[in-house]
Amino acid sequence: MKSVVGGTKRPDLRVTVAGIPMQNPVVTASGTFGYAQEFEPFLDLSRLGAIVVKTITLHPRAGNPPVRIVETPAGMLNAIGLQNVGVQAFVEEKLPYLRTLGPPVIVNIAGESIEDYVELAKRLSDQEGVSGIELNISCPNVADGLIFGCNAVLANKLVACVRQVTSLPLIPKLSPNVTDVAEIARALADAGADAISLINTLMGMAIDVRTRRPKLGNVTGGLSGPAIRPIAVRMVWEVARAVKLPLIGMGGIMTADDALEFLIAGATVVAVGTANFTSPSSTERIIDGIRAYLVSHKVSRVTDLIGSLDLSGTPREVAG
Repeated sequence: MKSVVGGTKRPDLRVTVAGIPMQNPVVTASGTFGYAQEFEPFLDLSRLGAIVVKTITLHPRAGNPPVRIVETPAGMLNAIGLQNVGVQAFVEEKLPYLRTLGPPVIVNIAGESIEDYVELAKRLSDQEGVSGIELNISCPNVADGLIFGCNAVLANKLVACVRQVTSLPLIPKLSPNVTDVAEIARALADAGADAISLINTLMGMAIDVRTRRPKLGNVTGGLSGPAIRPIAVRMVWEVARAVKLPLIGMGGIMTADDALEFLIAGATVVAVGTANFTSPSSTERIIDGIRAYLVSHKVSRVTDLIGSLDLSGTPREVAG
């Protein structure tokens, strides 16, 4: 177990992910924060560790037909379908604003083929203000959205091809809809990934029993929110033991304690997603909560928490 002693009144929250320095370990999860400007009235955007924008594709996408969001008892189902303005409009209309905010900007990209990902990476590599690329290979609510993320061979090939055309940090985003998430993670690490983010949403479905019809226009969608957090924490812990890359952990983080679970399990950074819909200032509250925890537990640096899970006394078959 890592030492977490030696306190300070102002603990150091700084972390580095794939060479990207961040002032704290709290970032936004792609798809839940738009292009950041939408949240400007609700929080101080300059306080974020990094801003991960919603997925960008080569061409604009209208997304799936409505209904596209359904609430669940402990979260939500979404089938937005990667609606976005396309890479050209993003560079011309969205990126100039993002450059003014201060935190690093990580752009999430998605394509229907390896060639799409390669072209997107090329276009973004020369853009001032882009600090990294998150590869969306795991969206469960678009056609073929899981092809790359659920196949270790294809995932490896995709990252290897994108690696050849950009020096920007590459951060593939893992799907939980797989049998062995560690196998996929190892394939991505071998291909040249600089970090890994996980998890994306779980595939789910809701039915209106009165009409006997699906509640979502797309029939199925991605489940997010507190219901998936234990699964996400477990997968972060598994991947942290499988690869030596920094991890961005996400899945149902609503409070600082939720975020701390991911850090202790092995994540370097946490991404806040669904909580942005229930409370637009959630990220600030979580940053403050992490700092308060460090002070009260006399931890001088947040990095001392990363992977500090105490397995002493745990049955051998569980501890692995």
